[in-house]
Amino acid sequence: MMIEISPKAKALIFDLDGTVANTMQNHFEAWRAAVSPFGIDFTGELFLQLTGMPKAATIIRLNELFGTEMNPEEVGKAKADVYKKLVTKTQEIEVVCNVVRKYHKLLPMAIGTGSTQFGARRTLSILGLEHYFNPIITADDVLNFKPHPETFLKCANLMGVNPKDCVVFEDGILGIQAAEEAGMMVIDINNYYKMEFSV
Repeated sequence: MMIEISPKAKALIFDLDGTVANTMQNHFEAWRAAVSPFGIDFTGELFLQLTGMPKAATIIRLNELFGTEMNPEEVGKAKADVYKKLVTKTQEIEVVCNVVRKYHKLLPMAIGTGSTQFGARRTLSILGLEHYFNPIITADDVLNFKPHPETFLKCANLMGVNPKDCVVFEDGILGIQAAEEAGMMVIDINNYYKMEFSV
């Protein structure tokens, strides 16, 4: 099944985790391991609600939800340490990567992710996709994270394309909200790819 994009599209912007790269099980396992010592049952449903937020913002939100006092730096490092052991297992999400390959050199393409520059580039390198995207905008490059539209607006600006002419590929609720707020066309990849989490 090929995802069809609007003929009006002049640029494509892709979220990374759970959209281009099937890293979500890895992130899910890493979060569960990092927050379980604090008595938090990190469910798949909770994970999907928080998808798209950087580590520190996720931990702050979990503290709000569960009344915990986790240190964002320490728990973030614990999560990252577990994830690093799992990241080499990452595979591409084929239905989305087919679009990437189809439109390579036909339309400008960017990554807009809540990951870090290091993490995003490592994931793309593992998949052999790093040369398809320019720019790669991450949590390191913006002040306001998804659902704020800054990530995607910065992608459009650097590609020199009007936001309304961009198509965003997203799997996360916050990312979809950010793309809509930016006035961009949005493709929810959950309509094409079912994410499953196993404990």
